[in-house]
Amino acid sequence: MHRYTMMNACDSGLDLPRVMRMQRPSVVKLSVLMIFCLAVVAGLSWVAHYQTRAKAFHELHDRGQNTLSLAESSLRGQLARFERLPELLADQRAIRSLLLSPTNPDVVLAANMYLRDTAELLGASDVYVMYRDGVTLAASNFDQPHSFVGGNFAFRPYFFDAMRHGEGRFYALGTTSDKRGYYFGAPIDVAGQRRGVLVIKIDVDEIEQAWASDDLRILVTDPENIIFLSNRPDWLFHAFGELTPERLARTQETRRYANATIGEIEYRARTDRHGFRLLTGPGSEVDASEYLVVARGMPQADWVVQVLLPTRAARVQAAASVAIGLSLAGIVALLGLIVWQRRRQLAMRLAMEQAAKDDLERRVAQRTWELRDANIALEDEVAERRATEEQLRKTQSELVQAGKLAALGQMSAALSHEFNQPLGAARNYAENAQLLLDRDRRDEARSNIDRIVGMIDRMTRISRHLRNFARKPNQQLRIVPLAEAVVAAQELLGWRLAKAGVTLEVDLGDLPLHVTGGPVRLQQVLVNLLSNAIDAVEGGADKRLHLCAQQSGDLVQITLRDHGPGVPDGLQARIFDPFFSTKEVGKGLGLGLSISYNIVRDFGGRLSMRNHPEGGAEFLLELQAATYPAVEAAQ
Repeated sequence: MHRYTMMNACDSGLDLPRVMRMQRPSVVKLSVLMIFCLAVVAGLSWVAHYQTRAKAFHELHDRGQNTLSLAESSLRGQLARFERLPELLADQRAIRSLLLSPTNPDVVLAANMYLRDTAELLGASDVYVMYRDGVTLAASNFDQPHSFVGGNFAFRPYFFDAMRHGEGRFYALGTTSDKRGYYFGAPIDVAGQRRGVLVIKIDVDEIEQAWASDDLRILVTDPENIIFLSNRPDWLFHAFGELTPERLARTQETRRYANATIGEIEYRARTDRHGFRLLTGPGSEVDASEYLVVARGMPQADWVVQVLLPTRAARVQAAASVAIGLSLAGIVALLGLIVWQRRRQLAMRLAMEQAAKDDLERRVAQRTWELRDANIALEDEVAERRATEEQLRKTQSELVQAGKLAALGQMSAALSHEFNQPLGAARNYAENAQLLLDRDRRDEARSNIDRIVGMIDRMTRISRHLRNFARKPNQQLRIVPLAEAVVAAQELLGWRLAKAGVTLEVDLGDLPLHVTGGPVRLQQVLVNLLSNAIDAVEGGADKRLHLCAQQSGDLVQITLRDHGPGVPDGLQARIFDPFFSTKEVGKGLGLGLSISYNIVRDFGGRLSMRNHPEGGAEFLLELQAATYPAVEAAQ
């Protein structure tokens, strides 16, 4: 075609040099237009790169927030497992006897054995008892080379805070064991006097192992901004910024890190235009050592949890997106150039089209490989998310058990009274029976013995219900008599009802009702609902609770109404959310209703609430009705 065009030009007598000179102004205009287009493309490229990088940083920030939530949840769950245990152990007979006779070798040995067994049962690192002067009297590691027995730890905040304020919490590196741990301290009161402190130390290595990652960095800092938990071992016991004498003095005062050397991490911190906090190591390229920082405080432990995510991938992604856009723009410009060249010289059309076609095929092949790599990365991301969800479900299960242990901790003092009172009465009856037998008054003695047997039966029922409430239930469903679950919940909460002066009116109908569920988990639901109802009416004038049940078709409807203040309309939608509570700080974990909601849903039922028109809150529990042998019994 090019040859044909040249021949036509010669045959027509057209002077090609002259034609080319006439076309020069068009070339000049094209050059100016190209320069203008390049300037526009450069400006658009800068804007596109700016926006694309911001979007990539937003996605990176969201990923960091998710990771931060998981890390914080694992920390909170680990701490919640041991939160109430020091108070329970401090009230045990072996511990109280030790404080009364600290020099008795038999008492000390019994306390040591008890602490060792308790530490193994709880999975704690160490459990030990300190006298009021700070000297350790007994410890779970009494038979180990680095035993705490005889050591004085009065300088630790978990000791003097427990002695002064009734609770001690502290993270530190052990001065004897050189092992990191978190300490829970509780005072030991005997005969109205504060005689010592019981301490539980838990290991934190398992938490770090769960944070293993090749790219992001997870770390926890203390009030002095010193790293004590991290998935990077070389960052442990290092501080961000300069270690001033004041910071070192505050750390050495409590010997938080014992004899460990505190290092410094040199860094440059800045905030970009979008508000993202960026951390860069000095003397390095930005894309090689720059991190996006996501942080959240844990006020109850006075910690700050931080997640550092490398920005290299986000910057590369933004640059790649802009490059693709420029490539597409180049293709469009190339097509325009082809059209312009076609008008100038038809003979070059085939060559230019072939070149454009080759270039396009190369770019398509390149995009195909990139899409394949993106699909592989997406599959890896899906697998990672599934693993994260599995870890979250495991953490939620641990939080459920922690909530039950916290409830048992709250009931322990009152249940101790429930056991001690019948035991004292039984002793009196037994002594009277001995006197009556000596006087040959057998009928009266038999009456006393019958009373003793009745008290023992009552304590046996309470103990059995407590044991069933504390153990982990089987997940299989069975037929559950509703009346038995209600009676068990009443016996568990009888002490609270009596103490708060609350009256529970129960109406289960004339015919026995059976539901499909698990006896232990159904009992847990009823205990949670009744406990919340008692809290609602405890400070009110009308302290009545109404528990009613009736069968409606295939459902058994159970309603629990109180005469308390009810729940504000704006909070009803969140009442079943985990960790949400309308109670004061320190009264519950905010898990009771969330646990109950999930248990009922596992039963195939539904749990809802509303404010009663006449005042107070009303919870509606709907369960599947069951008749023998509708469900195969499972233990």
